[in-house]
Amino acid sequence: MKLFLDTANLKEIQEISEWGVLDGITTNPTLISKEGSVSLEKHVKAICKVVQGPVSVEVISTDLRGMLREAHEYAKWAENIVVKVPMTAAGLMAVQALSRVSIPTNVTLCFTANQALLAAKAGAAIISPFIGRLEDRGEDGMQLVDEIVTIYEQYNFTTEVLVASVRNVRHVTDSALLGADIATLPYAIFKELIEHDLTDAGIKKFIADWKKVKHKK
Repeated sequence: MKLFLDTANLKEIQEISEWGVLDGITTNPTLISKEGSVSLEKHVKAICKVVQGPVSVEVISTDLRGMLREAHEYAKWAENIVVKVPMTAAGLMAVQALSRVSIPTNVTLCFTANQALLAAKAGAAIISPFIGRLEDRGEDGMQLVDEIVTIYEQYNFTTEVLVASVRNVRHVTDSALLGADIATLPYAIFKELIEHDLTDAGIKKFIADWKKVKHKK
């Protein structure tokens, strides 16, 4: 399973990319806005220089013409740009049009298996079910991932399942167990993946024991 970082912060991206396990980036208007007054084009190009994998950039327009205009502009910025479009009728039309000219799309704000089915049929490269937002209202987000993965496998769709709105490390484990293609994680969750108290305790013990050996010598 690929691991993406859900951020637009260059410092966070640089840090995690140095681990050697970062496969891509997802951004959205909210994440971009947190970086202050920045040029979207310059900022995205800077991200694409750090990350070789897919970098998702979301359209702001809600109408078909506006989506296509923004998508074609984004695609010029770097070869690894993926255009994020919302799960709407206009979004599906944009996905179909963009797939015809080989501009990959990530259909975002997916909350049902039927939406995922439509996105795949329209030609989306990626579908992003938002599991955390479903669980915030008492629904089973991982069940949705299971349904989408099963449907895609049943009909040999090539659309990749990207688990979004991840709230904890268990979501990452469950996504991998269910066969999701990608999970995109906030910086804090990504950092938690590497942490365990027994790992820390073990390192301290090994160092302490080695110091005893060196002292005897």
